Amino acid sequence: YDDWCRAWSERAALHERVAQEALDKKKYLTAGECFQRAGVYYHFANFLFVHDIPQMQAAHRKAIDCRQKALPWLRPAGERVEIPFGKHTFAGVLRKPEGVDKPPIVVMAVGLDSTKEEGDAYESSFLARGMATLMFEGPGQGETQYDLPIRGDYEVPVAAVMEYVETRKDLDTGRIGMWGVSLGGYYAPRATAFEKRIKACVALGGPFDWGAAFDNLPELTREAFTVRSHCKTQAEARKNAQTLTLEGVADKITVPIFIVNGRHDRVVPASDAERLAREVKGPVTLMMIEDGNHIANNRAYRWRSQSADWLADQLR
Repeated sequence: YDDWCRAWSERAALHERVAQEALDKKKYLTAGECFQRAGVYYHFANFLFVHDIPQMQAAHRKAIDCRQKALPWLRPAGERVEIPFGKHTFAGVLRKPEGVDKPPIVVMAVGLDSTKEEGDAYESSFLARGMATLMFEGPGQGETQYDLPIRGDYEVPVAAVMEYVETRKDLDTGRIGMWGVSLGGYYAPRATAFEKRIKACVALGGPFDWGAAFDNLPELTREAFTVRSHCKTQAEARKNAQTLTLEGVADKITVPIFIVNGRHDRVVPASDAERLAREVKGPVTLMMIEDGNHIANNRAYRWRSQSADWLADQLR
């Protein structure tokens, strides 16, 4: 595993060179595609690589740089945004569907070690259906991980995101959906329970109670959570994990929610998705993929387009 970051970074550099060659030839679409791919490779280079922080940070900086270079040339193009949060800011990527005036918007919460740099695969389904996307990095995530630790009351940072969205005259701020993946699949319903500007929610592979799951998590996941929580020990991190819970919160969700997970998830028990579906008070669509892994990523064709169709219907 010590070779993981180096090996992925070397392959990422290959795609980065291809992207730069295309840009030099003014082949802008190719440049955007290749810079995007390089950014994803650099992202996976630093994925859960918290035992070697200097290597992780170097790969993370390259991921940010490549994604930024890709944004002007993607179809549709993307815009880096910085969202005020006290003395800090959240970095995000806003993309708007072409030819749609004031589209509805999907606010997208990433997970424990997912970032805006891998967003293209998730964003594309919503963009193709006429929705704008705003994938941002809150406390303990992406660029914000170095300044702010993971926190359970994710409705607080999401409120700041909502306030930013409301400043945008190019978006329909009366039609806002919330989406979250992995640990973001906890953050999204948590925020939806408190934030009434959210009209519908998609929760992918999220835990119901992270503290209850903590001791059974893969070791790399526990270590990453410890680092992102700014804790010195896993015992300290376990206490923070106990603040990430939907206990006494899920029943405050009254808007429509679409819940997905795989039955064979080794990170988040599939029963957590079923419990969330039972406890919310709004309309529920539960999609349990019986042969699916975490977030059913091995069966993405079963839910990725379908969840985008569902959210488009809710925000129509």
